[in-house]
Amino acid sequence: MTDIIIQGIYGRMGRTLLEKIAARTDCRVVAGVDCKDGQVGEIPVFDSFEKLPCGSVLIDFSSPAGAVAAAAYGAAKQLPCVICSTGLAPGQEDALRAASTKTPVFRSANMSLGINVLIELAKQATRTLGTEFDIEIIEKHHHNKLDAPSGTALMIADAINTEAEGRYEYVYDRTQVRRKRGVQELGISAVRGGGIVGEHEVLFCGPDETLTLRHSAGSRGVFADGAIQAALYLAGQEPGYYTMTDLLRGKLPCAE
Repeated sequence: MTDIIIQGIYGRMGRTLLEKIAARTDCRVVAGVDCKDGQVGEIPVFDSFEKLPCGSVLIDFSSPAGAVAAAAYGAAKQLPCVICSTGLAPGQEDALRAASTKTPVFRSANMSLGINVLIELAKQATRTLGTEFDIEIIEKHHHNKLDAPSGTALMIADAINTEAEGRYEYVYDRTQVRRKRGVQELGISAVRGGGIVGEHEVLFCGPDETLTLRHSAGSRGVFADGAIQAALYLAGQEPGYYTMTDLLRGKLPCAE
């Protein structure tokens, strides 16, 4: 039995995690961290990490600052951390890597297993199609999302660019220039509207054919399921920085 602490337990993802974990027999929620002390059912919630009881893994769905604080606490207490918050600045990402030298830290901007399979397929397509195809990414989210482009879109772009040895330049807006598309461009477009949970498309556009990789999240449950799998995986790991590639290894040949 893995004991889980949820940071951001009052939020939408916190509630989704509670529902998902309640249906399982291999883990349970023992406490939460959020803006004020309280209780969710029988689960105690604290406004400070210092008030927490012992736990096996901490799952963070809060904010960039909250993610860094969670990782720092995890490093101090040797508590593994699954960091799911989005919108982190480069320095904040560096703080997570620093914490991973003392405790296991699992980091992904999107906890969906499906989107991470898409990323592995995009990397394989990049290797295969090389410079002969233009690459564009389109992401769509609900009208309340604060950051654009999404952390997932950037995660896809970074994976492609790493595979391409950094040859691409990200282009977010073409309205201010009148010129044809450059061969080193990787376009990223954002759509915001309604209650779209999350949709991502990667287009590989050749002279006479287009390959489209697409993922659509039907509910927030897919992110909770991925976070739970990451927590169970992380509970038995040594200190280090882990990603979905580590979790998928052994399940997906191209992730080896």
